[in-house]
Amino acid sequence: MQFPPTLSDAALSKAAEITVTRSLCVKPGERVLIITNPEPEVTEISQYLYHWVRKVGGVPNLIWQETKSQLDPMDEAVRGALLSEPDIYISMSANKIGKDVRGVANPYVATDGTKYDSISGFLIHGKKCTRGFWSPGITKELYQAAVPADFEKLKADCAWLAERLSKAVAVRVTSPGGTEVTFSTKGRKAFIDDGDYSRAGSGGNLPAGEAYISPVVGSAEGRIVFDGSMSTKDGTIFLSKPITVEYEEGFITQIAGGEEAEALAETIRLGEENALKMEAEGKLGTGKGAIYRKNARSLGELGIGVNPLAGITGNMIVDEKAARTCHFAVGSNYDQDGPALIHLDGLVKEPTIELEMEDGSRLVLMEDGEMVR
Repeated sequence: MQFPPTLSDAALSKAAEITVTRSLCVKPGERVLIITNPEPEVTEISQYLYHWVRKVGGVPNLIWQETKSQLDPMDEAVRGALLSEPDIYISMSANKIGKDVRGVANPYVATDGTKYDSISGFLIHGKKCTRGFWSPGITKELYQAAVPADFEKLKADCAWLAERLSKAVAVRVTSPGGTEVTFSTKGRKAFIDDGDYSRAGSGGNLPAGEAYISPVVGSAEGRIVFDGSMSTKDGTIFLSKPITVEYEEGFITQIAGGEEAEALAETIRLGEENALKMEAEGKLGTGKGAIYRKNARSLGELGIGVNPLAGITGNMIVDEKAARTCHFAVGSNYDQDGPALIHLDGLVKEPTIELEMEDGSRLVLMEDGEMVR
C-alpha cells in the first residue's frame, strides 16, 4: 500500500516540500518524528511531510494522539518517542501537543543549569541535539498559504528586530486600540523565528516570521488592549470585541471585555487552579504550585510579526506572524524563569514600539505598524 494514499494536492505538496528541503533541510538517514492528531487536516499535512521526508532519504515516524489543550497531559507514548532524541521533531497539532507533566514535576536540567519543564524544549534549546517546528492549531489552507514565504527576507527582518530588542533595557508599546504598557527587558536576549531550522538546537513555528523577547518577570505596568485574536484553552478566538488587560507590578489585576474576555479569564483561572492541584497531587514540587499559579498572570512575551503572507485569521499560529502587528503572551516566558501552565498569545494591531537603550536614549522600532529603519 502506498503511503500517503494520494498526493493530489499540488499546493500542499509544495508547502511540505519547502518545509522539508528549505526549512528543516532534512539529510539522508536523519530520524524525523512527526506527532499529530486524528483530525483530517493536520493528518493530511503530516502525511505529505512524511512523504517528503522519505523522498529526500530521511527516516520518518508518525505518531497520533488525541487532540490536546494547553492544560491536558501529552500521551506517555509521545513523551517516550521524544526521549529517543530524534534528529528532527515536528508537532502538527489541531490545538496543542499537551503538557509534559513529568517534566513539570521534575524539570530537565541543561549543562548551564537552565531548567526546562518540557522534553521538547529541553532537547532543542537545552541539550541542542534536536531541531524542529511546531504548528499548533494549523489548517491546511493556512499552512500552504503562509509557509512558502521569502525565507531570506524573513531572516533579515527578524534579525534586524532581534538585534535592537536585545540591546534595549525597556520597552513601551502603544496602539490605536488603547494599549499603553511598559516593561523591562534588561539582560534579556531576543529570539528569532525565521523558519530556518536547519541546525541542531534551532526550532520555532511554521508558518514562521517573528522576533520575540521575554519581559523581565514582575516589570510590566499599564494596559494591553488585544484587538486581533486571542488564545484560550480551547484554541484561538477572533475578537469581535477587544479584551483589556491591566498589569500592575508585573501581573494581571483586571480583565475586561465581552465573552472573549471571559474565555481568557477562565483559562487563566484554570491555569492557576491546576498549578495548585498538581502540587497537591505531587506533580509539582513543594512551593512550585504557588509560583506557577502566580505566573499564570505574568507577561511572558512580546513578539513582532513580519510575514507578509500571514494575516489576522483567528488562528494564532498564523496571526502572530502577521506584519503590522505585535503580540503579547499571558503566562510562561521563554527565559525559563517565569514558569506557568499556560502561554496565551494575544494580538495587537498597528502598534508603536519604543525602546529605551542602555545609555538612556530612545529608539522607535515600529510606528503604527510600520518598522522604522
